[in-house]
Amino acid sequence: MDGNSPRALTGCPVNHGGNTAMNKPVTKWWPNALNLDILHQHGARTNPMDRGFSYRDAVKTLDFDALREDMIALMTDSQDWWPADWGHYGGLMIRLAWHSAGSYRVQDGRGGGGGGNIRFAPLNSWPDNASLDKARRLLWPIKKKYGNALSWADLILYSGTIAYETMGLKTFGFAFGREDIWGPEQDVYWGSENEWLAPSENRYGDLQDASTLENPLSAVHMGLIYVNPEGVNGQPDPARTAMHVRETFARMAMNDEETAALTCGGHTVGKAHGRGAVDNIGVEPEAAGIEAQGFGWSNPGHNSEATNAFTSGIEGAWSKEPTKWDMGYFEMLFGYEWELGKSPAGAWQWQPKDIKPEDCPVDPTDTSKPTMPMMTDADMAMRVDPAYNEICQKFMADPEYFSDTFARAWFKLCHRDMGPNANYVGPFSPTEELIWQDPVPMGSAGYDVAALKAKIAASELTPSEMIATAWDSARTFRGSDKRGGANGARIRLAPQKDWAGNEPERLARVLSVLEPLAAEAGASVADTIVLAGNVGLEAAIAAAGASVGVPFVPGRGDATDEMTDAESFDVLEPVADGFRNWQKEEYAVSAEEMMLDKAQLMGLTAQEMAVLLGGMRVMGTNHGGTEHGVFTDRVGALTTDFFVNLTDMANSWHHVDDGHYEIRDRASGDVKWTATSADLVFGSNSVLRSYAEVYAQDDNAEKFVSDFVAAWTKVMMADRYDLLDQPAAA
Repeated sequence: MDGNSPRALTGCPVNHGGNTAMNKPVTKWWPNALNLDILHQHGARTNPMDRGFSYRDAVKTLDFDALREDMIALMTDSQDWWPADWGHYGGLMIRLAWHSAGSYRVQDGRGGGGGGNIRFAPLNSWPDNASLDKARRLLWPIKKKYGNALSWADLILYSGTIAYETMGLKTFGFAFGREDIWGPEQDVYWGSENEWLAPSENRYGDLQDASTLENPLSAVHMGLIYVNPEGVNGQPDPARTAMHVRETFARMAMNDEETAALTCGGHTVGKAHGRGAVDNIGVEPEAAGIEAQGFGWSNPGHNSEATNAFTSGIEGAWSKEPTKWDMGYFEMLFGYEWELGKSPAGAWQWQPKDIKPEDCPVDPTDTSKPTMPMMTDADMAMRVDPAYNEICQKFMADPEYFSDTFARAWFKLCHRDMGPNANYVGPFSPTEELIWQDPVPMGSAGYDVAALKAKIAASELTPSEMIATAWDSARTFRGSDKRGGANGARIRLAPQKDWAGNEPERLARVLSVLEPLAAEAGASVADTIVLAGNVGLEAAIAAAGASVGVPFVPGRGDATDEMTDAESFDVLEPVADGFRNWQKEEYAVSAEEMMLDKAQLMGLTAQEMAVLLGGMRVMGTNHGGTEHGVFTDRVGALTTDFFVNLTDMANSWHHVDDGHYEIRDRASGDVKWTATSADLVFGSNSVLRSYAEVYAQDDNAEKFVSDFVAAWTKVMMADRYDLLDQPAAA
């Protein structure tokens, strides 16, 4: 175009949507399209660090003692632009850490503070996280100082732990090692609502039954971490709230005692902020103008006074000395009768009857003024609910027990998504091994791998049996909270040995062969299961006319029943496995969507998902031996036949019923193969088809085998945290 043309002079000089606004995603135009973005959300394109950067290596260079001293100093370094309550930022930092870690949920292991997700939308703008943007800005000088050696994820959670220490709590410890993400986690489903704090009925089958909260959610409203502090749907009723507290915290991996400890200990210090009118508070960070520079919830009436800060709309402290770790919360909760009232902002809260001014906390700015303490509906639940009340009585009778129980629960809250303690870095990490860390003992690596491999190959087990068993053992891994995987061989323990997806009869038969071989060789069963999978895979490669070795690193250990919290493993049970073309039952979600979700949890890319599924099909590893998707007459050989026949225009594709299809010869009409939607999506989805076409090419048979072996090894090695600090050559 001529640079002097009218269009050049008057038209917009930028590509709208290309670089200034979000293009409308494919799923907006075609709602049923399979969106593969979650498999590539944290790739190299979004990461500003150098390609060879290792946070694990970097954080080991951190001056941990200097950082601790700087964090302690920060707590009482009150800033004019956001002054500290009573001159101490402890309550604010605890809330930041809590709300970062507290988004974790056990059902899929997503959420939590492990990647610093609270920096990004939507969490950074949730109503429950009001004014936590200020807390992170207060931490910025420390992050700036320590740079790449200190992630935001570690710093945010450490700030809460240090806050408790400076207030007098003996903490259980703290571990570093959380690597930052660089954009929102698109894979986390926070709910279907289109408005903040929408009525709870939207996410419950029956609001009277807290257990009917939609999975995998844990919070009662969109935009909250857990429960509504004013009561269910904002209606105070402590007994009813207690039921929802119990369910919500259970979905955060906490039992009743841990729940009570966290609630009481969390409110032993700090205060809620609700002075002034809600209508005066500005919009959240993501909705604020560019001049706000990432700040939200502007408060024109703040006047640089802590007293006027606004967050939840609830106003007041829970104890007389809110900057001190003591038993003041219990003395307040159980020492007075309580009645309903409202905060200056109009929020429901409970206030004590007949409290003397000298027993009240003081104003956070003017310490000469007594202020009314308060309790939320969740606090009153600790008093009203019989089980919580009993636990609180136990805490009150033994303050040291309360402090220890809280310290352990706080540690769990901050570390639940870090996996085994092999992932922990730093001198403040506790040495005690905890059952919720899913501990695995060190295994032997000194046995004769070649001899064991030969005996496995000579056994009566078929390649498909060995491959399926190794896959079932490893597929439980989820990168979201680093649980599951082949290490530990928990597939032989309850509850995994009885899961329908593991084909218990076939599993028992395979284990009856492999366990004696492992014992004879001095190897772990975990190693032997994986090695057997490799033996089966190498046989399938040989059947295809190739010769490729599958990498194997010994040293896995075998967990015991005593090391295994069987109940906590229930959430890892597969209800579907697209790689083995199986679903436990029919679901509203399609088979391909469940496969995508599983692939993301396993840390697979779309290409790895494609190559693994295509290879598993032709090797005959379908659950129950079904023939869906087995597009080959050379079953057992690791060929490209799945992709070749899927893309062959000599075939036609026909829907039969409920996600089942037939592939027919186009000329004769004869049925050649059957399939599920998890098979045919690799031909219908444009992105997946592009991968299928690569592997269907005549020149890529060798590449396919190489890529399959690489993806297989990645799955088998996903949980080898015991190798984290070994040289790469290992």
